[in-house]
Amino acid sequence: PLRPGDCRPVDMHTRSGRWGAGLMRCYRFQRGKPYIKSRFCRGVPDAKIRIYDVGRKKANVDEFPFCVHLVSMEKENISSEVLEAARIACNKYMVKFAGKDNFHMGVRVHPWDVLRINKMLSCAGADRLQTGMRGAFGKPTGTCARVQIGQVILSVRTKENLGPLVQEALRRAK
Repeated sequence: PLRPGDCRPVDMHTRSGRWGAGLMRCYRFQRGKPYIKSRFCRGVPDAKIRIYDVGRKKANVDEFPFCVHLVSMEKENISSEVLEAARIACNKYMVKFAGKDNFHMGVRVHPWDVLRINKMLSCAGADRLQTGMRGAFGKPTGTCARVQIGQVILSVRTKENLGPLVQEALRRAK
């Protein structure tokens, strides 16, 4: 059976001891208010995730009565790249082992929050060219979803007999 601890998102650089998380290790925690795309914040790159629902979307509740959720156990930011990778991993496993018409999966969070970076130079003579922390607001680099404790990230609806497959697919997606 699926326990609450099974769905905890895994931080990539602590799981295997190598640095695979990229920039998201700097942006994992929520600090301050949400900073969203608006007329004041322009030039934001598009989110990597485009498709939020996959599988048989129009299936009735009676056809897919079994539903499993991937739930966040931390208050954190999840980037649009991570959401897209989780969607692809779960979808690929479910299509391979259950068939494309035997489930409906939905991503339940949307990356509205804009991530910024204050780029620093690392070449010779960089101290003459850059201003350090003066005017360090940063330029938009990507988007992320602000997730609360207990918030559902992914949901998969399917038939009762495919429950273990869904659990394994969500385990791979986390």
